[in-house]
Amino acid sequence: QVQLVESGGGLVQAGASLRLSCSASGLTFNGFAMGWFRQAPGKEREFVAAINWNGVSTYYADSVKGRFTISRDNAKNTLYLRMNSLKPEDTAIYYCAKGSTYYYNTPAEFGSWGQGTQVTVSS
Repeated sequence: QVQLVESGGGLVQAGASLRLSCSASGLTFNGFAMGWFRQAPGKEREFVAAINWNGVSTYYADSVKGRFTISRDNAKNTLYLRMNSLKPEDTAIYYCAKGSTYYYNTPAEFGSWGQGTQVTVSS
């Protein structure tokens, strides 16, 4: 059974940085692309970033490009999201998710969601 556990969220001021982590178990971690998504109050869940199985290729939503960095450590079965220059509009619950293959294709292919970690950015 796939289990994804996010951590690292918190309350920060605009301009600050945070690093989210997602610890994975119950899967062959290096066999799948992984991704981060977020859901703000009253809004639908949206794609944030994705990374291929080997970490070589990464993909970002336009809203976070240049500020967020997704990475992974396959030896530790852990996915990361480094978030710099945070803005109030980044406030959301952040989820990690497992892709369906080695390579990222579309946000729709992700599943096996974690419980999420809250990120709140004050102005």
